[in-house]
Amino acid sequence: MPDQPVIEVKGLAAGYDRKPILRDVSFTVRRGEIFVVLGGSGCGKSTLLKHIIGLHPLLGGEVRIMGNRMEGGDANERDRAVRSFGVTYQSGALFGSMTLLENICLPLEVFTDLPPDARRLVAKMKLELVGLKPFANYFPADVSGGMKKRAAIARAIALNPSVLFLDEPSAGLDPVTSAGLDRLILRLRDTHGITFVIVTHELNSIFTIADRCIMLDTQAQGVIAEGPPTLLRDTSEVPAVRAFFNPALAHSGA
Repeated sequence: MPDQPVIEVKGLAAGYDRKPILRDVSFTVRRGEIFVVLGGSGCGKSTLLKHIIGLHPLLGGEVRIMGNRMEGGDANERDRAVRSFGVTYQSGALFGSMTLLENICLPLEVFTDLPPDARRLVAKMKLELVGLKPFANYFPADVSGGMKKRAAIARAIALNPSVLFLDEPSAGLDPVTSAGLDRLILRLRDTHGITFVIVTHELNSIFTIADRCIMLDTQAQGVIAEGPPTLLRDTSEVPAVRAFFNPALAHSGA
């Protein structure tokens, strides 16, 4: 069902050393949606992502992915949740001593019983999907920043996840490369039905790819706006939201 929630976050509290950075965060992400988490520096965007995917324990609340609890259930339920998503990080986090092909083969080696030839075939298919098949035997140091991001996406989809979490995918990229990455994200959603949750502050990307977004705020320690980005830009009366989506107005003091 198109509107079926694939991610449900209810009353989430997140932070470190029992000190909350976010409180009472609730939202759902629907199947096939590109959902963007945005906000200023230090507002908790990456903290939210890390807690949703289970890198840090929740201070409160609940996260369900594909109906399975990340915390509070049994080990099998958490395993089903974890197996349903892939993640890419801002740096790409590729292993420098491995070729791009070997990087994509790694999750297949760890989590499947496929023989080596089958793993390589699947990895080549994923590289072709992101436009990198000719670079299969290159090392990460030998390719551009944009190609590293694409390779990281290829590795993240190696196990055919339903959901992809992307942390600042356009960070450090020039506008042309960033636009190409946006087109790839849209194509993966449209042709493979992947649901995306993306942390970013790049306005061009947000308006190009986001179906809905939430905006986090440091002082509020939570969500101060939710909706399609154009609607928030054009109708929000919250000063922080207006300033984020209309930086020219904010700089002019309007």
